[in-house]
Amino acid sequence: MKVKKICFITSTRADYGLLRNLMLEFKKDSSINLNVVVTGSHLIKKYGFTINEILNDGFSIIETFKFPSSSNIAKIDSSCIINFHNIFIKLNPDLIFILGDRHEILSAAISANLCNIPLAHSHGGELTPNCYDDAFRHCITKLSSIHFVANSIFQRRVIQMGENPKYVFNVGGLGVDAITKLNLKTKQKLAHDLKIDFCRHNLIITYHPVTLNKKLTLDELNCIIRAIKKLNDTFIIFTSPNIDNFSDVIINTINKFVKNYKNSIFIKSLGQINYYSLLKVVDGVIGNSSSGLLEVPSFKKGTINIGIRQKGRPMASSVINIENVTTLKIYNAINKLFSESFRKNLNKTINPYGKSGSSKKIYKIIKNINLNKINVKKFYDI
Repeated sequence: MKVKKICFITSTRADYGLLRNLMLEFKKDSSINLNVVVTGSHLIKKYGFTINEILNDGFSIIETFKFPSSSNIAKIDSSCIINFHNIFIKLNPDLIFILGDRHEILSAAISANLCNIPLAHSHGGELTPNCYDDAFRHCITKLSSIHFVANSIFQRRVIQMGENPKYVFNVGGLGVDAITKLNLKTKQKLAHDLKIDFCRHNLIITYHPVTLNKKLTLDELNCIIRAIKKLNDTFIIFTSPNIDNFSDVIINTINKFVKNYKNSIFIKSLGQINYYSLLKVVDGVIGNSSSGLLEVPSFKKGTINIGIRQKGRPMASSVINIENVTTLKIYNAINKLFSESFRKNLNKTINPYGKSGSSKKIYKIIKNINLNKINVKKFYDI
């Protein structure tokens, strides 16, 4: 059986940014019925109500549902399992495509298995220590039948978990693919659209919760804040954290800083075009987002990677890694990022997550795959 109806799940601006070009490949194919299901932070105003970005890209959204008004992840996920189950029964797709490691995506994977619908999963085999995402990602891998990974290390790790090598495809990172597809804005256009008065130096900061450790989350964020307070002639652009434990604490801290620091702005969601356009003009990024490793190196810009949230992922030479975080280490790292010697070496940066083309590779694989052969999943012994 070939794929005739494919369902994509997106719950955050981050996963949609990676999935967008792949979804467009299927949208162009008149033989495929594309279903898009939207949930999570896409539907929440304080995170930018980013469902509008999906609609503006021309996608017809077939189903949406909101999370319960609760900080209890168990309550959210139990609701997600029921909602996804009902949607999958109604849509009855041939294949469901999911990405990443979030708890609501694990809920989608559980529901798909309960409905006996095969799953394709992207960006498995990666690591994010000290976060529950790590276990969720590996659970999603075991619930999925087709795997699209970003690196040979991740490919080996997925196979190590008992997945059939015939269905583990190293296609490179979807983030790298997205960069080459967009017409980016000029610095002048960004300044106008985002109301930014660029300074001599400019930085993007994206800091996500370390979901298993509230104290560490606050300590690292406060070190970042204290370090950037020491800077001169530098504009700071904050973006929202993931919708996770302790995200409200991060947002409140950022709002307090921006209120008292004139050369700064907090933008809930930049959108992919604004984000990539900014990466062209800023000096670099600070935080613990995977984007600093997966996408920023392709712009030949520096990343200051905070903490151990991304430990275990391959890192380009443009990444300045700080595990045991202090204010002084971050301040020194920023000065290194600004230095002429560091900037000269950025041209030699090679992104370990490959070059563009992953969306087309995935599209072709799915178009030609025989779903009958993966109906009964077996553990693959090495």
